[in-house]
Amino acid sequence: MMLTKKQKEVLDFVRAYTTKHEFAPSLEEIRKHFKLASVSTAHHYMKKLEEGKYLTREANQPRAVSLQPFDFSMSLSGTFSGFEFLSIPLVDSANCGPASLLAEENIEGYLTVKRDLVPRKSGIFALRASGNSLNRAKVRTGNTEKSIENGDLVLIDSEDRNIKDGDYVLSIIGGAANLKKYKFDRKQHQIMLLSESTEDFKPIIILPGDDFAINGKVVAVIKRG
Repeated sequence: MMLTKKQKEVLDFVRAYTTKHEFAPSLEEIRKHFKLASVSTAHHYMKKLEEGKYLTREANQPRAVSLQPFDFSMSLSGTFSGFEFLSIPLVDSANCGPASLLAEENIEGYLTVKRDLVPRKSGIFALRASGNSLNRAKVRTGNTEKSIENGDLVLIDSEDRNIKDGDYVLSIIGGAANLKKYKFDRKQHQIMLLSESTEDFKPIIILPGDDFAINGKVVAVIKRG
């Protein structure tokens, strides 16, 4: 299928947006960018791109999108570098245990991210960081390291239980969620949760009997804005 001028513009926008933000634009963002009359028009263009096999949806991932690495020399200039996307839930609250964390009532929406940002396709969710206790952190995200600042989106792997010193984790202490750096003090045989910040935060020391659990490991950060 040959692309129309508008379809090419939409595809180029999705590619450029994803390269910049590390996740794909929503239909509403496509509508605003092209000043379309409605979201259904944006959906129409995306549907046409899917029918033309310029993008596909992954099996069992209805919101996941892959942009195909075909040679578009007949309809586009140059060769298009393909990206694979996954849709992950954005949770409204991270204070519940793993069993209920991704319950439908706890999901605020879905975030579409590049597949290479996360280590697996299942068990990944996102939440918004609150506060600046890790604004000097160095979280490996793709080929760069990123801090965690107020309002950033933090991607969590809820299935990785191999927590080791230096990992950034989502912990639940007394029903409250915390993003901190994990450290195990072998001399005292106790867990410490550390901040890395321009502000002064004391370490959190986990004592026997504390209401404490780790809900996952931080695997990537998407900066706000």
